[in-house]
Amino acid sequence: MRVAIVAPPYPLEEAPAPPLGVCYVAAAFEAAGARVKIIDYIVSRYTPEKLEAELDAFQPDVLGSTSVTLNFPQAATIVQKAKQLRPSLVTLMGGPHVSFDAARTLARYPGIDLLVLGEGEETIREWVPHLHDPGAWPGILGLAYRQDGRVVTTGTRGFIQDLDSLPLPSRHLLECSRYQALGFPVSIITGRGCPYPCIFCQGRRMVGSRVRYRDPKRIVDEIEEILGYGFDRINVADDLFCSRKDRARAVCREILDRGIRVPWSAFARVNTVDREMLEIMREAGCDSVSFGIESGNPAMLERIRKRITLDQARQAVKLCRETGILAHASFMVGLPGETMETLRETEAFAQSLGIIYGYHFLAPFPGTTVREKIHEYDLEILTDDWSRYDANRAIVRTSALSAEDMEAFYEEYDQRNRHYWAKLEKQYREEAVIPEEDFFRVYGRHRMELTFRILSEDLVETLGDFPLDAVRGRQGVGPAAGPDTAQRLPPDAHPGRADGTNPGGGGNEVRSEPWNPGGGVDEALLARAEALLAERIRDVTGAEDKLVRQAVGDFARKGFIKATETNGRLRWYWTHNRRRDFDPASPTRLRVA
Repeated sequence: MRVAIVAPPYPLEEAPAPPLGVCYVAAAFEAAGARVKIIDYIVSRYTPEKLEAELDAFQPDVLGSTSVTLNFPQAATIVQKAKQLRPSLVTLMGGPHVSFDAARTLARYPGIDLLVLGEGEETIREWVPHLHDPGAWPGILGLAYRQDGRVVTTGTRGFIQDLDSLPLPSRHLLECSRYQALGFPVSIITGRGCPYPCIFCQGRRMVGSRVRYRDPKRIVDEIEEILGYGFDRINVADDLFCSRKDRARAVCREILDRGIRVPWSAFARVNTVDREMLEIMREAGCDSVSFGIESGNPAMLERIRKRITLDQARQAVKLCRETGILAHASFMVGLPGETMETLRETEAFAQSLGIIYGYHFLAPFPGTTVREKIHEYDLEILTDDWSRYDANRAIVRTSALSAEDMEAFYEEYDQRNRHYWAKLEKQYREEAVIPEEDFFRVYGRHRMELTFRILSEDLVETLGDFPLDAVRGRQGVGPAAGPDTAQRLPPDAHPGRADGTNPGGGGNEVRSEPWNPGGGVDEALLARAEALLAERIRDVTGAEDKLVRQAVGDFARKGFIKATETNGRLRWYWTHNRRRDFDPASPTRLRVA
């Protein structure tokens, strides 16, 4: 049995890191005996032609996808296209969006055969043996499908109690080199479940109100496996890592006992951290913590059932500062009953903390209390266009504020940031003497935007194919790294972080010495081909020459891209990961463009 799992496109603004949910689903199918391929359109371009080529190469029996609300329309479109191309495919979707919008999804998207609701691993294990026996599906909890023109839901499956019984996420199926080039950290979870009833969050319903914890040794085993792929930054993605202090300390102690030195970040609630906790987290490598505070108005915090206080927020930030951890806070715009006064209170409180902070607009996702009980709140939802549910624009209004009012408030905040950023950009362009931290912030942003464009537009694949004679005839070409920029970069620094540390770009774990990727391709020829690739990318993107040359040279030296010489041509390609050049499930990968 062959299973293709699609990772649908995800915008750069939402930090497209290696998809954890996709890897858990892939691991569940592998554990059930399937051969699995991840078709990843997060870090490559989606076209129907590419999808057809991937299907022809892999010949799957099943194609599935998981998504959140903001990229659900693209995911559903891809799944439907796959069904059109290969009608014999069994197509399925999972994830939080379809779990709480099952009937409407199946009604609107006839190319989706089946939905997996809630936690999917046990459902997948039971369903795989009955793939071609729909008569057995009613006996498998956690499914939704069409039968005789109506939607059938088989019932709610209980939450998985022993998370350590699950296989580790199948990151070996990811094209890790692409993610390392982009530079976002790799997420892990240390448990599932949330006891807090915040009205804007799906989490409690998706993973349950009782927290189930993983064994600290198992967690650190996963960290070691991630580092083995060459990643060198971790993000702890569950909100309740700090909720049980003894267990969080045990995870930190396990990291220290194994001598692992890796920077990592975490999410936390302000009412779950204390000095002792933050001190051992810092000792174990944690350098930043993100707090969801949501509002600076106490009555609003009560209304949204956040169950924190502003004093707790102040104390949490103070402790982070004293223990050497960078604190970040996020707030929301457009909560029920929001007024301009509550927004001004929030802004004043955010500024008083003296830390980096940002805003998201309320997005009432399917499955949230605020959506399902909208009649109880001073709130109106203005659209069900899921592509607008990215929390970056106003899609609600209250009796006191229109969507335009909310946008205007955010514009004031954003204008200050843009003014400061424009000043840094001007100094960077004029090559003025600026603090190293500011240099890396500007350079890192440009580098990340360039890299994401290279990936999402398949520029290495489409521009990196040259006749060998053209490469050999090129004279006087030096290495692609821009010398001015290179002089500003300390050893193993990654431009994606302000402090010069590497959030996932390879660091010491990735080979950086000269290499000979084509077997018979000499270094002088590679230098010329590298420069040609950089020139073509520069011309297409309009990015500054030295930035492109440095990025392409970096990708090549770290082995993220390699060149092969065949039939009188030299062709650049992305490697699969540091252990193998190609995904064995894609023998024709170089021809898929």
